[in-house]
Amino acid sequence: MTAHSRVLTSLDGQRYHFEPGNFCLELLVTGGPGPGEAYEILHAPDDLAAWLVDSRLAEVAPVRIEDLEITAEALAYTRRFRDTMWSVGTAIAHGQAPEKSHLQVINEAVGPLPRPRIDLETGKRAWAPPITGAQIVGAAAREAIDIIDSPRLRQCASDNCYLLFLDTSRPGNRRWCSMERCGNRHKVRQHRSRKGVVSS
Repeated sequence: MTAHSRVLTSLDGQRYHFEPGNFCLELLVTGGPGPGEAYEILHAPDDLAAWLVDSRLAEVAPVRIEDLEITAEALAYTRRFRDTMWSVGTAIAHGQAPEKSHLQVINEAVGPLPRPRIDLETGKRAWAPPITGAQIVGAAAREAIDIIDSPRLRQCASDNCYLLFLDTSRPGNRRWCSMERCGNRHKVRQHRSRKGVVSS
């Protein structure tokens, strides 16, 4: 999938662009355990459906609400996978071994994928309906396996930011979730620190 940034809003109201690097990591911005609880948006099946319309899946073909089949059970399954991926991704980003039980959750989630097709009316790419919750998690799980041992799976270097991303930059030196937010704050702190040293 092509680069696809999302506009996120921090708890203090700041809006910024975040490029997670793949669909699996994009799913993590919907909430999660611990610090992610404050950002939880998946409260009902319709919430996941609305979020998917603007997800990386839409980079392949348009995602239409009427083509999504998200049940309450599928929502719970998606949230369980997402929360597990938070633990796995954080461990990997810090050079630690994920728990085997968490890796098993990912293995068990690998299943059917959303099926692309050619729309007979428009002649363009589309998704074959219905797109189910199991297909959504299946797509995310396959990407999770692709990055499970990647040295480019990172966590934002800010002390109070937990976002995970795949560093797809050519030099491989991305440190921040977003230069608009954490990267800029780091620059401001560095600038103030240098001024303090000079004035002393």
